[in-house]
Amino acid sequence: MEKGKTLGLIHTSATLVPIFQQLCEEHLKGVKIFNIVDDSLIKDVISKGKLTAQTSRRVVDYIGSAEAAGADHVLVTCSSIGAAVEASESLTNIPVLRVDQPMVDLAIKTGSKIGVVATLNTTLDPTTDLVERRAKVLGKSVTVTSKLCEGAFDALMGGDPDKHDEMVSEALKELSGKVEVILLAQASMARVVAKLDESDKKVPIIASPPEAIKYLASIL
Repeated sequence: MEKGKTLGLIHTSATLVPIFQQLCEEHLKGVKIFNIVDDSLIKDVISKGKLTAQTSRRVVDYIGSAEAAGADHVLVTCSSIGAAVEASESLTNIPVLRVDQPMVDLAIKTGSKIGVVATLNTTLDPTTDLVERRAKVLGKSVTVTSKLCEGAFDALMGGDPDKHDEMVSEALKELSGKVEVILLAQASMARVVAKLDESDKKVPIIASPPEAIKYLASIL
C-alpha cells in the first residue's frame, strides 16, 4: 500500500486491534491506520444465530463512516459479518475487503481437501460458503471438512484464553490428519498457531490476519 494512504479497520472485538496493529507495522510501513470497534455487532449475530438485515445495515454504515473519515481502503476483520462486507462494495467509492478472502483463496490454491476450524457456528457457515463460492470463481473442485470448537469463544471472551487455545489446538491436531490445508475461520484464533509444536503442523494452517494484510500490501 502506498505511503501516505490510509487504511480503516473495522473490528467486532477489541482483542483484534493489537494483532492487526502489529501486522500493519510490519507490512504497511508509512500507511496511516485507524480502528473502529463495536463488539455489539458480533454479540447480535451470536444472540440471533445469524447476520440480520439490521446488523448488516450497521456494518455498511461503519464502512461508510470509515470512508468519510478519509480511508482509502477498508478492511473488516470479522468473518461472521462477511456477507454485509460484500454487500457494501457497491455502496462505497473505495475498495472494501473481508478479512477471510485472501486466506480462502490461498487455501484453494494449496489443496483440494480443506479443513475449517471455528469457535462460533455463525462464523463456520459463512467461511464454508466463501470457500465454495471462491472455488467456483477459481475453477477448482474442493471438499470442506468443518470442526466447531464449542465453548472456546466464550472462554476467550470470559477471560480464559488458555482454555480457548487448548480447545482450538486439539481441533487442529484432529483435522490435520484428514485434510491438505486448514483454515482458521476467526482472526482471534491466529494466536494458537504460534503455540503449536512443529510436529503438530502436519499440513499448512492459514490464519486470516496475516494473509489479509499481505494481500493489501501486494495490491496497493
